[in-house]
Amino acid sequence: MRNTLSKLILGIAVICSDSATMAADSNPPEYEIARTTSKITINGKFDEAAWFAAPAVGKFQFPWYESGAREQSIVKLLWDDDRLYIASLCEDRHITALHEKHDEPVATDDCIEIMLAPNAARPAFYFNVEWNVIGGYVDGHRPNGPNAPRVEWNAEGVELAGSFIGTLNDDADEDEYWCVEVAIPWQNFESHMASNPPLAGAEFRANFNRHGGVTNEQYSQWSAADTPTPAFHVPHRFGLLRLSSETVPFAAQE
Repeated sequence: MRNTLSKLILGIAVICSDSATMAADSNPPEYEIARTTSKITINGKFDEAAWFAAPAVGKFQFPWYESGAREQSIVKLLWDDDRLYIASLCEDRHITALHEKHDEPVATDDCIEIMLAPNAARPAFYFNVEWNVIGGYVDGHRPNGPNAPRVEWNAEGVELAGSFIGTLNDDADEDEYWCVEVAIPWQNFESHMASNPPLAGAEFRANFNRHGGVTNEQYSQWSAADTPTPAFHVPHRFGLLRLSSETVPFAAQE
């Protein structure tokens, strides 16, 4: 497994602990999600050719950085008629992961999340799924924006599996990274999408946010927020995701 994950890192990015912070007044990023026609097995290994061929979303930003190592995150996405797939790889010298059950306080662990607005014209109407490396995840829904109460929502059919290089919950040594592979069925959002299955060209507003654990607690994001203190629920700063007709690892034959 170490060899597979090392090849993945080398193949998609160089993890850089001193990446510059994106200015909060810059345009939110955009990303084209490649389509996969091959089966993706959710096992935390990222060993399908489609994952190697898919591009990463880009470096995470640290808009509230104060001190400590900026530990980078790599995220890739794929899609098919049934599900949205997410591969997350997180550099981490001290991995904290204590919560294994649904809706436990995963935010106190090292974790990462997607916030997704299925209608790009309504970024303040969004869902979020947040996970750690041992299978714990939290799901939520904000139909009225970040300043209104969340609504009870349980995503159906979510699959996730993780792996790591290091030791969990032990600061006596230094770890390397943790990885989680996630699949979220489109049916969870179908009443808010133009069609299900979705079509190539469909757009969503989204962000990816990472919480640090107990040691070297950091807050980082794909699209940097513009708040003076850490706040992930900032939908006007969500980036744009677009479903591509391009298939990976190879384009469909004419």
